[in-house]
Amino acid sequence: MTRNNLTFVALLAAVVLTGCSTVPITGRSQLLLISSQQEVALGMTEFEKIKKQSRISHDPTWAPMLQRIGSRISAIAPLPNAQWEFVLLDDPKTVNAFCLPGGKVSVYTGILGIAKDEGGLATIVGHEIAHAVARHGSERMSHGILVQAGGVVLDTAMQSRTEANRQAFMTAYGLASQVGFLLPYSRKQEYEADHLGVIYMARAGYDPRAAVELWQRFAAYSKQHPNNTPSFLRTHPVDEARIAQIQKLMPAALKEYNNPPGATAPASAPARR
Repeated sequence: MTRNNLTFVALLAAVVLTGCSTVPITGRSQLLLISSQQEVALGMTEFEKIKKQSRISHDPTWAPMLQRIGSRISAIAPLPNAQWEFVLLDDPKTVNAFCLPGGKVSVYTGILGIAKDEGGLATIVGHEIAHAVARHGSERMSHGILVQAGGVVLDTAMQSRTEANRQAFMTAYGLASQVGFLLPYSRKQEYEADHLGVIYMARAGYDPRAAVELWQRFAAYSKQHPNNTPSFLRTHPVDEARIAQIQKLMPAALKEYNNPPGATAPASAPARR
């Protein structure tokens, strides 16, 4: 290994030792090699690009609803210095939503048919806000840095091998990193966003049972538009597993819903029952 590579690995090891954090509510330890200031700057830059390249929907029903929900849930989300923004993107063919670091949330109109009502949309928004609070974007970038560092070490160690041999090892390393490390963590983040999201929506005064109904509708949609990708190659868990986890969370979520910390349910939210 060259001196430069040794220095690189030593510096990375030092950063790793000081880059640990804890996710709210779940208490999971995570590695963050990207500062909050860096991720917010990256999120804002990318979000401005997306807004310029996309059509913004001003639907008289859904656009105000998105702002209302976003305002309520973000108000109880523990993300210091967040610059929350909620945008409805006019794309009926895209059944998705996302949140960029720093609190930039976008919902595509294509998912509104599955959202169906305010409770369903609150589930989606709560999930996306949870990604921001848990700093999942920064964690994914940090994992990418680790994988890249491992590739540098492996490639250096293989210098004495033939080019074909080196390429084979590097290809195997890339596949193993993706299937054995990056994808499992991506699915873990989705479960975690479901967990935090259902608690946050409950604290904001939205009935968390709407989350189960939302994912049941999503499961029905998925059956009509099947994804044949094996589960271990997916970035997201299968719908049935997500529903099962959320159902297990219901006692805790309903406790939050019935005893919200200083919050009252909006008039249009499902009545407590």
